[in-house]
Amino acid sequence: MRLMHGRLALTAAALLVSGGLLLAQETKPAPKEKDIAAFGSLETMSVEAAKTKAAAWLKSTGKADDKAFEAIWAADKSVLDKVSDTLALGDADAAKLLAEARDPKNAPPTEVPAVFSDAKKDMFLRANLGLAYAKALSNRRVYEEALDTLNQFKAEQVVDPSAFLFHKAVTEHAMLKKVDAVKSIARLLEDCNDAPERYRMLAFLMANDIKTWKDEKDMDLGWISRMMNNIDRRLDLSRGGPTTQDQQKRVLLTLDQLIKKMEEEQQQQQQSQSQCQKPGNGSKPNSNLRATSPQQDSLGGDGKGPGQAEQKKFREQTENWGSMPAKDRTNASLDLARSMPAKHRELIEAYLKKLAQNDK
Repeated sequence: MRLMHGRLALTAAALLVSGGLLLAQETKPAPKEKDIAAFGSLETMSVEAAKTKAAAWLKSTGKADDKAFEAIWAADKSVLDKVSDTLALGDADAAKLLAEARDPKNAPPTEVPAVFSDAKKDMFLRANLGLAYAKALSNRRVYEEALDTLNQFKAEQVVDPSAFLFHKAVTEHAMLKKVDAVKSIARLLEDCNDAPERYRMLAFLMANDIKTWKDEKDMDLGWISRMMNNIDRRLDLSRGGPTTQDQQKRVLLTLDQLIKKMEEEQQQQQQSQSQCQKPGNGSKPNSNLRATSPQQDSLGGDGKGPGQAEQKKFREQTENWGSMPAKDRTNASLDLARSMPAKHRELIEAYLKKLAQNDK
């Protein structure tokens, strides 16, 4: 009973977070009555029902193997794993697809396999194989193709809706798709009463994290850090092409803008202090008075001369980021990082040095 109360409390807290996020989104017309799902309407298919469906599908392939089938369903695995093992038993292509997706040594896919959009294939095969495939990719942080696969189906079409919504939320959160992630998290928490506690806890944490997100236009170091993590992930997957370079360019441009904003605020503070020291304002000049904030390293001064020249140089570099040689990108990145405040410089320089290593 205590465990149940704890679970209800966690769910209630998560609903408050996710519900608040949803209310913050743009108001949209109410969905049609037939599209509205009842609260708690998504449940994992029972072992008996899933086994019956899997057996019927396997028989339809003409490759039924009763001994192997019974061994699969006698194993201590989740319903989804048992279904996916059955699909691999009856379809060699499905078995190969899952093996490749699960193997960390195998190169990640660059497109979604055609089987998932093949209307001639049975939906039981397509949807559940798609979920198992996306789950395997998500566990390897191959979020792009995992999400593209899941977007072809609905939670109602798979044997484990909570796994579907959880991995969909994970990929959307990792790829900074705020609105989509909020929707997936809310539905997981509201509609999947039998979702594992680990799914609920992580969904709650993701929802709470999303509440702190600011947009790129707000020039927030949190956004920069999240983008750095995503770029770092893509480079680990050997995806350093145009998409990654565009993200790098956006990070550098935002850093440039953030530096400029901090300099402007510092100049305003210094001007205000200077006004306070002028004769005739009721106070005496104090030659020992110092600025409360030290001047930044390399773009400093009054915003004229070298500082403006540096800003112009950085803007030109970010605009031409994709076409710059690797060595020039490295130098430009490190120059920009050195212009950041000391408390952020170490993190950013470490990140940019890793980018430089991947460019070699």
